[in-house]
Amino acid sequence: MRTAYSVEKVRAAERELMARLPEGALMQRAAAGLAAACADVLGRVYGSRVVLLVGSGDNGGDALYAGARLARRGAGVSAVLLSPERVHAGGLAALRRAGGRAVGTDGAEQLIERADLVVDGIVGIGGKGGLRPNAVPLAAAAERSRAVVVAVDLPSGVDADTGEVRGVALRADLTVTFGTHKPGLLIDPAREYAGLVRLVDIGLELAEEQTELEALQHADVARLLPVPRAESDKYRRGVVGIAAGSARYPGAAVLAVAGALRGGAGAVRYVGPAGSAVIARFPETLVSDRGPKHAGRVQAWVTGPGAGDDAATVGEVLAADVPVLIDADGLRLTDAAAVRARKAPTLMTPHAGEAAALLGVEREEVESGRLAAARELAERYGATVLLKGSTTLVAEPGGGPVRVNPTGTSWLATAGSGDVLSGLAGSLLAAGLSARDAGSVGAYMHGLAGRLAAGAETGPGGGAAPVGAHDVASAIPRAWRDVVREAGG
Repeated sequence: MRTAYSVEKVRAAERELMARLPEGALMQRAAAGLAAACADVLGRVYGSRVVLLVGSGDNGGDALYAGARLARRGAGVSAVLLSPERVHAGGLAALRRAGGRAVGTDGAEQLIERADLVVDGIVGIGGKGGLRPNAVPLAAAAERSRAVVVAVDLPSGVDADTGEVRGVALRADLTVTFGTHKPGLLIDPAREYAGLVRLVDIGLELAEEQTELEALQHADVARLLPVPRAESDKYRRGVVGIAAGSARYPGAAVLAVAGALRGGAGAVRYVGPAGSAVIARFPETLVSDRGPKHAGRVQAWVTGPGAGDDAATVGEVLAADVPVLIDADGLRLTDAAAVRARKAPTLMTPHAGEAAALLGVEREEVESGRLAAARELAERYGATVLLKGSTTLVAEPGGGPVRVNPTGTSWLATAGSGDVLSGLAGSLLAAGLSARDAGSVGAYMHGLAGRLAAGAETGPGGGAAPVGAHDVASAIPRAWRDVVREAGG
């Protein structure tokens, strides 16, 4: 599992480690890892042109020492000093001894535009707000250039703890982070500025219970996926109820059922006005028109996709004493008191616009502060919240690590994709997973399925093509197989 820690916890761990090491040893570890990453990016170090953007903090020192290592291997290294009076003296002396040079900001833009590699050592993990005015032209020059931009620990101008970007930030192709991931490297919008992330182990000791953020990996997901046993039947595997769709939106019901049928539960019961459409597409579905109370036994309910204004059905589902997933129209048709009064687990799955409506703020506020929004919703509703979007987050009431999904893809921004996710996560609830695990695993598998359906396994643009929500649902079994196989199952 990939974990991220707050700046406060990282600083404390650094102080404890530095107290046991010779002076400067920790910075040398970081600089060695940074220089190795830069050399890998350059391929041929000798004769390359490297520009260091050096601020006044330890990140500037890391950049200078790394620059000295590159200079000793034959690179032409220039350090642009943004605060010459507060530069790391030891790092600057090391660079000069290795044959590097230091310059001011005058004329630095031309240096940057001719560089093969730019190292962003302007601001460290304690920085708040965007870049200061004297750094903005340098960031713009780096973006104009053909140079590879490597950020030291975190791109300058982004918030390490929240992933927020309040002002101008420097966009990196690679971020070399030390000791542990920081939340801002995993959460948009800051994640978009980090590029690829390379973690360098410098020996920090961080307690698991202090984790701020978690990102599941294949092995974690494989351990959580429900697997039928020899004695299993469809009821022992779990039955998920889908109360969704309407005369206006029958497709939402079909897509939610599609996701549910591929989520590990033994059977799917559908309740609602879209029964004919559902049974025509999925004849294995158990269809009822008698309402949730009389549909038969279920281990979990999904309500809301395409529900329109059917508050009565949503209310019936919320009154059930089994886990419930609320999505789409269901979020609008219930209130915090009704959710908080529930005894069984509740999983809410809003996108940014729905979360904004629930919180009474503008959508832009949610998108710029996703971590805070997910946590606030979880506390307000006393429910587990899966905040969908460019980085999907799963937060629980009462605090604890927030989970971030690493498999998302922009190809999932298509109508009905969220309905598939609701059915999939609801099926995992019925199969016995907790709300937190069902949301996390559902998002992970949904993201992988989106990539597979679009042909985007190799990353953005890797031969990918547009897909529909039904394609995503159809790709879930392949994603499931890939996870289990790659995890060694």
